[in-house]
Amino acid sequence: MKKNLSLGLGMILVLLILAVWILSFIYMPYKPNEMNISERFMKPDFNSEHILGTDNFGRDILSRIMYGSRNVLLVGVGSVTLGTMIGIILGALAALFKKYASSLIMRIMDGLMAFPGILLALMLVTVVGRGLKGSIIAISIFMVPVFSRLVYSMILDTENLLYIKAAKSYGSSKFTIFIRHFIPAMLPRLITQYSSAIGSAVMIETSLSFLGLGIQPPFASWGLMLSEARQFFLVYPYLAVAPGIAIIITVLGFNLIGDGLNDILIYRRLLL
Repeated sequence: MKKNLSLGLGMILVLLILAVWILSFIYMPYKPNEMNISERFMKPDFNSEHILGTDNFGRDILSRIMYGSRNVLLVGVGSVTLGTMIGIILGALAALFKKYASSLIMRIMDGLMAFPGILLALMLVTVVGRGLKGSIIAISIFMVPVFSRLVYSMILDTENLLYIKAAKSYGSSKFTIFIRHFIPAMLPRLITQYSSAIGSAVMIETSLSFLGLGIQPPFASWGLMLSEARQFFLVYPYLAVAPGIAIIITVLGFNLIGDGLNDILIYRRLLL
C-alpha cells in the first residue's frame, strides 16, 4: 500500500473533488446562476471577489464549478451504481441458468458493447430525453454490459472450485451460493471496475453536456461550461481552464484508484 503511488495519488485527487462537492452544500461565494452584466469577463484574480473570474453573463466561475460538482458526481456515481446493480443481476442469471438465460442475455450484452461508448450514450439520451435523469439512464445502460460480462466470466471461472462444489453437494441453492460464495470472490474486481467506471461515466456526462444533450442551461455542468466557453476561448481562455482542470482531476483520480486497486488485486493473486 505504501508503494502504490497510483492509489495514493488517485485518493488525493478524489478527496479534493469530494471536498469541493461537500463545500458546495455549505458555502458558495455567489449563486451559480446569478447574472451581473456589469461584471462580465472579469479575469481570475485571487485578490478580487471573483477568484476564478466571471463568464459572459457575469456569473461567478468558482460558484459554477462548485455547483457543477454536484451534477457531475451525481451522474457519475448514480449511473455506475445503477448499471452495476443491473449488470450483476443479469450476469449472475446468465451464468447460473445457462440453459434458459445465457444465450439471450449475453447476446443482448454483446450487441450493446458493439457500439462505442459515447455513440451508444448519444443514441440512448435522444430516446430517454435530455437532462440529468436522461444522462443517468443512458450512461447506466452503457455500464450494464460491462459489469454483466465481468460477473458472467468470474462465475464461470470459479464455479468448478472445490468449495463451490462442496456447497452444491450440501444442497445449497444457487441464490445462497451466489450470495455467500460468488459475491465475496468477485468483490475485489467489482470494486476495481466500479472505480474506473466512474471516471468513464464522468467523461461521458461531460461530453453529453458539451454537445447539449446532458445537463441543460441554466444549471451548471463542467461540460456545459466548456461548451459555453468555445466562442470566447481565443480572447478569454480562462473560461475553459477551470472546468477543464476539474474534469481532468475527477477522471484521473477515479482511474488512478482503479489502477491502484487492480495492482493490489494482481499482487494478491501472485501471493496465492
